Amino acid sequence: MTTETAARTLPRVTPRSFQHAGLLVVLVLIVAYAGVATDSFLSSNNLINVLRQVSVVAVIAAGLTLLMTAGGMDFSMGGNVAVTTAVAAQLLAHGRPAWLTLLVSIALAIVIGLVNGAVVTFTGVAPFVATLATATLLDGVALLVIDGMSVSIGEHLSTLGNGRTLGLPNLVFVAVLVLGLTALVMRYTTFGRDAFAIGGNEDVARLSGINVVRDKLLLYGLAGALAGLAGIMLLSRLAASSPGTGGLQLQLTAVAAVVIGGTSLAGGRGTVGGTVLGVLLLGVVANVLNLLQISSYYQQISVGAVLLIAAIANLVRRRRH
Repeated sequence: MTTETAARTLPRVTPRSFQHAGLLVVLVLIVAYAGVATDSFLSSNNLINVLRQVSVVAVIAAGLTLLMTAGGMDFSMGGNVAVTTAVAAQLLAHGRPAWLTLLVSIALAIVIGLVNGAVVTFTGVAPFVATLATATLLDGVALLVIDGMSVSIGEHLSTLGNGRTLGLPNLVFVAVLVLGLTALVMRYTTFGRDAFAIGGNEDVARLSGINVVRDKLLLYGLAGALAGLAGIMLLSRLAASSPGTGGLQLQLTAVAAVVIGGTSLAGGRGTVGGTVLGVLLLGVVANVLNLLQISSYYQQISVGAVLLIAAIANLVRRRRH
């Protein structure tokens, strides 16, 4: 075998192979700083609390990663979470069984996602505009459902929200399952490859035989389903639905995590691995700010700043490609 032939058979090591190396280094540095700055950060209770908190964001971010890879966007997932928690809380508070509550809540969330998909697909309205309008509408609906008051669910869903398996929160296992399935879909299925193709160029994807309308509706429906699941997870953790549960702040955190992880805002590129790192980074930063007793206002500032920086970096990377 000649040297040239051997070179062709070896895998090429490109900068793309280390596309998340910088993000991983930043995360490690922040964890190291937190471990030195506060003794409680590396405690098992605190780390478990961080994992429990980021699990909800991770499920939303998984749906967003797949949707944004296909060139879509759903800013109403946080509002969908708010409605799901409100409806589920009312059903449980009025004595409805948990299985019926889960079925109704997830079905409602899927319908909301499909409505978004239909509006975006059949009217041509920009996804950002359509779903932002839906988000505002859903936030109002959530307040109507709970009548602007906190609705407690008592011990319902406590096993999911506060239980542990093998020492880890049950919510973490749900998030890992969702992220793992999303990664498999994106990498190994025709549906996942079609999502990349649609995000790269929707017209070319349509001409190549991909059923763009069907896939876009499925993508938005899946995003709705995962928002509903995230709403159930959040309700199980908080044991109540209150004004402000879910909503735009949760949505922006998920979007920031996905964009930080390298998913293109223009579509055609995205990885679940990057999204996981983005979710962990934002979760750790929020936790560190709390432990250092820094005002919660700075948490919102940090999320906005990180999202802006990530968006600019995303654009620069796209232009280089």
